[in-house]
Parts: sequence; C-alpha cells; structure tokens
Amino acid sequence: MTDTPPDNSAQKISSAYLLPALDSDYLLGDSTRGVRFLLEYSKAEERLRAWGIRSTIVVFGSARILPGGSSDKDRASAPLMPGQEPRSGLDSARLYDEARRFGCIASERGGALRPSDGVLDNVIATGGGPGIMEAANRGATDAGAPSIGFNIRLPFEQEPNAYSTPDLTFLFHYFAMRKMHLAMRAAALVVFPGGFGTMDELFELLTLRQTGKAPAIPIVLFSKDYWTRVINFEALAEEGMISPDDLALFRFAETADDAWKCLLDCGLNVPGAEQQDI
Repeated sequence: MTDTPPDNSAQKISSAYLLPALDSDYLLGDSTRGVRFLLEYSKAEERLRAWGIRSTIVVFGSARILPGGSSDKDRASAPLMPGQEPRSGLDSARLYDEARRFGCIASERGGALRPSDGVLDNVIATGGGPGIMEAANRGATDAGAPSIGFNIRLPFEQEPNAYSTPDLTFLFHYFAMRKMHLAMRAAALVVFPGGFGTMDELFELLTLRQTGKAPAIPIVLFSKDYWTRVINFEALAEEGMISPDDLALFRFAETADDAWKCLLDCGLNVPGAEQQDI
C-alpha cells in the first residue's frame, strides 16, 4: 500500500516562497530600504547613459509661476500641490517667459542638440513639475532638444509637466537620491525665484561647492532684487558665517541672455563652442 504524498500547496502559496524580486511586500519593507535606494539610482542612471547624457544644466524655481502670470491653475500642465496658489502678475509672466527662453537658448547653444563624441552635454534638467520647471523643459522642447524631469513622489498626487522628454521623465521616492541625480551631472545651475524647495536645492549645491564636494560649476541666481531681499548673503559674510570668498560662488542675472552669458563667463564647457556662433 502506497502512502499518499502530503499536500504542499501551503508551501507554494506562502509569501516566503515568492521570488524576492516578485514579492512587493518584501521589496517595500523596512529591511530593503537600501535596495530601493539603489534601484532609484540605477534605473535613472541606466536611462541617462542610454541617451548619452554626459552633463546637464539644472534649472530650479517656483512651481507657482504659471504661463502669462495667470492665476488659473489649469494653465499649468501639471497640477499644483494642494494649497498652492499661483503667483500671478506681470513679474511672474516675465519669469516664466525668461525661464522658457533660457531653456531654449541653453539647448540650442550648449550641446543638447549636437552629440559630441556620441554624448549630449548641457541638457536641461528640472524637478519635472509645473511653473519654472515646466517653462525650462518647454524651452528645450521649443529647441527640439531632449530635457529631463526628476519628479518626486509626495503624499498627494504628483504629476510631471507635459514638456520633459517622456523617456527622461523619472519619479523618485527619496529626496536624497533625486538630489544626487540633479547634482551628479550638473555642469551649471540656474535658480529662478522660488520658495522652500528651490532654496533647499540651491543651498545643497552651494554647500557642495563650498566644501569642495562638487566641481567648480557656474551658479546663477535669476533676479538679484528677489534673492537679495529674501536672503541677506552679505550679512552671512559680515557675521563670519561664511567666507567673503563664498559670495563669489554665484552670480546674478536678469534675462535669459544674461544668464547664458554668465555661464559662459564662469567657464561652462560647451563642446565645439569655438566652431559655433553662440
């Protein structure tokens, strides 16, 4: 008489029996946070390398500045955060237009349209959302160039703007990894008026420059009146909190053309620039 083999269905349906890569509960657990961090690095890195993107020009600025200085949230191609109200008016309209123009100028003249040695340089990269981010991505689109959107997952609905290149539109959970990708290919930084998020990114890059953890890249603050009113850089130096030399880490610009000239004057590398009419 042959014994009937015991049923092994309980073993097969156990979550322990799932391949780790297919076990979402495991992958999203506390013990695999490091794995998720690595995945956020490697997915974007692989895609950027596939596109041959060697360097970027990072553009920061407020999400609240909509096309035409509109107060209509529907003018943004991606929703504003809950509670955010558009910053309307002629000054906002000007800032949006200048950011869009800068995205176009940088894309046309910086190397994003002309591969050099099989790679693209000075590709516009933003946080991927509305406002100034949308404007800079839109300017790159106007030029026919690719651009990057490094979006962040937040507790509320987050959507990318409609102008970043779809294949280069990323979503991050970890701010730290998003910041790393924003910084690691940055050949220059242009910062338009903005709030906490903009300042967070600005001071991240300034700190990396001040401490020598990042190469000497040009940093341009757009609208001297705005930045010197909201941050008293001179007082930081006068109080001995920063070195007077640290004030040379950035410059100010008032137009898209000014910003581009500042980048060139501060040593932005533009491959083949000697042959280009820039």
